[in-house]
Amino acid sequence: MTGRVDAGSRLLRLLAVLSWLARRGRVPVSELAQCFGITPDELVADLELAACCGVPPYTPDQLMEIIVDEHEVVANLGAELARPRRLTAAEGFALAASARAITAVPGADPDGALSRALAKLDAVLGDRGQLRIDVREPAHLALIRAAAQAGEQLELRYYSASSDHESLRVVDPVEVVAIEGRWYLDGFCHRAGGMRRFRVDRVSEARRTGQPSCHGRPAAGVDDTAAGSARGAGDTAFAPGPEATVAHLAVDGEAGWIVEALPTLGTEPMADGRIRVTLAVASPVWFGRLLLRLGPHAEVLDPPELADAGRRAAAQVLARYRQGAA
Repeated sequence: MTGRVDAGSRLLRLLAVLSWLARRGRVPVSELAQCFGITPDELVADLELAACCGVPPYTPDQLMEIIVDEHEVVANLGAELARPRRLTAAEGFALAASARAITAVPGADPDGALSRALAKLDAVLGDRGQLRIDVREPAHLALIRAAAQAGEQLELRYYSASSDHESLRVVDPVEVVAIEGRWYLDGFCHRAGGMRRFRVDRVSEARRTGQPSCHGRPAAGVDDTAAGSARGAGDTAFAPGPEATVAHLAVDGEAGWIVEALPTLGTEPMADGRIRVTLAVASPVWFGRLLLRLGPHAEVLDPPELADAGRRAAAQVLARYRQGAA
């Protein structure tokens, strides 16, 4: 049995399957499922989604023609989708990046039509070795990294999104890591009395104190923003601390995006068609902001002390608006 696949991974897999089908046209269900390492039921569910896709105006004659029976898949993706396109340079780079992600999906044909098209696109765009992407580093990254390497204590002025205010922290740095496109500092926070993870771009001031760090590498990092729950093994941008409160939400289809967008402790279908979502909440401020985004599409089931978090957040926003308008 395969594990739960997020929407992004499922989309890449489906695109790889469609690329493979475009070349073959007709293939046994069992062979195609085995090629991509999924069950026949998962394959059929993916293809049912693709059968609803096409080009404007999305009338039946403009949709992909995908026929699945108990044994075989037959696909006709349509002449419009096969028509050559004129792309700008930006569109070409975006297409090349997407194609490269699709060809990396297990089961994708490394010598197939998509790979050959990617090679031609790379040739048109120019030598990939000449492409360089510069990522801007946060202002205090070099100083923080040097202190971590030297084992020297830091004094930071840090903005916490969970509490919505700045504070002065004395931190024993342990490690500086890059996760999901951002830089983080893992270290022992003397104010909190435990390990915390700080986003480096939220540090407004940083100073090396000259004092040696008293704490070593933690068993697991903890995110100071407290914006959800554990994502799983390996480096992640968040892991809940022991102070986190377990909250249960009932969300309808309009709010179902949080299952994919946020790390959760669990989900469960409810009898009324909604989804019961379990989250670890270490900050009522963050939870209130989440409820504002969800609006009427979410209901706090428990604990009772978080039931009014959305209304409190709305009142704070309204008060700030009135202050600005005065």
